[in-house]
Amino acid sequence: MLDRTGESTTGREPDARSGLNRRELLKFAGATLALLVSPVGRAASTSLVAVRIWPADEYTRVTLEGTSELKFSHMLVQNPERLVVDLEGVQLDNVLQSLPSKVLDSDPHIKVIRAGQNRPGVVRVVIELKDQVNPQVFTLAPVGNYGHRLVLDLHPTNPSDPLLALIRKDSPMDAALGDTGNPAITQTSINPQPAPVEAPRAVRRNEPQVNRLFTVVLDPGHGGEDPGAVGAAGSLEKDVTLSIARRLKRQIESHPNMRAVLTRDGDYFVPLGQRVTRARRVQADLFVSIHADAFVRPDARGSSVFVLSERGASSSAARWLAQKENDADLIGGVNLARQDGHIARTLLDLSQTATINDSLKLGRAVLDEIGDINKLHKGDVEQAGFAVLKAPDIPSVLVETAFISNPEEERRLNDDGYQDKMANAITRGIKRYFDANPPVNRTRVAQLG
Repeated sequence: MLDRTGESTTGREPDARSGLNRRELLKFAGATLALLVSPVGRAASTSLVAVRIWPADEYTRVTLEGTSELKFSHMLVQNPERLVVDLEGVQLDNVLQSLPSKVLDSDPHIKVIRAGQNRPGVVRVVIELKDQVNPQVFTLAPVGNYGHRLVLDLHPTNPSDPLLALIRKDSPMDAALGDTGNPAITQTSINPQPAPVEAPRAVRRNEPQVNRLFTVVLDPGHGGEDPGAVGAAGSLEKDVTLSIARRLKRQIESHPNMRAVLTRDGDYFVPLGQRVTRARRVQADLFVSIHADAFVRPDARGSSVFVLSERGASSSAARWLAQKENDADLIGGVNLARQDGHIARTLLDLSQTATINDSLKLGRAVLDEIGDINKLHKGDVEQAGFAVLKAPDIPSVLVETAFISNPEEERRLNDDGYQDKMANAITRGIKRYFDANPPVNRTRVAQLG
């Protein structure tokens, strides 16, 4: 080998003329060796920026959010029941050490959760469970304000059916019959086929004439990882919509022959397709989705009612809002591996003309009533491609109760009195629709005596 002078450098000690002395060469070699054997050299380190736990009877979600994609492995361990998750390239830090404090005593599925340094470069997270679970573990790419997320959904192995429980609980029909388990109701609630007509049965005198109950599915928008719109004062759309939906449920159920079912009754995430599927499972007569959205301008105000459109949005604002709402699955975090093909087919069903016409009638009735308590953003029912309104056989509307991005309306949305008025107005609109368009009688209870 020749240097710049043309002289051989083989076997020659480095000196000042070569630009590198012995000490510098040793330092350089040591640094290179350190890079080759250190954990940083093997894989880039990931920092945890947040951990969140969303407990609910239906399932508990644990979310770990990192600065880069989290590499992991997991396994179930029995006796006692535990889910073990190993995080690679992660150091035990304050975020992971805060995990035990995130678990509530009331959590239906988690006893305790803890993290420890299992071996160099690997942190082990152990979730002690109250019962057997079917865990769904998946990652989510960054979206919105979230970075890389690792999601642990803990579904009970033997889940209860909260929708069926709600549909049968305190049923006026059951009360009238003196029966807590009417098989016709059970069949109608969970089977998409019409239930067989029940054989005539004797009842006590002076009992009210009762046909089947009209079922309204109420859908509080957003929830869990998906907060929805955020007001200037920090109000979250998901909290406002749940509060209004609960009030609306109580008001609907104060009317004879009407009952309401919530798609969620807590702060957890429900994918858009599942909201539609749940309404169809209980053979809902109506589907009402409750929202309190934001707009790019803080002066936007007023209430609105939307229905599905097959031909495009009725305005640019409706198109923008529909796209924003349809992104909820990305923000809330859907496990794509679990998506059912028939849900996709349902959402693509185009035989909805009659249902959309009925939705417009319902929307008009609700809009007229809402106009008595708040300014209307638009005087007509608007249309756009909302995924959550795509049940092909259920009249469905989306109610924007007010703009949470408007400071004045944000204050009203947090006011108990306004929430009650909004719930009452929507109930009146639903009642007007039912009076003018009685649902088909799927199951009739024969009355004798």
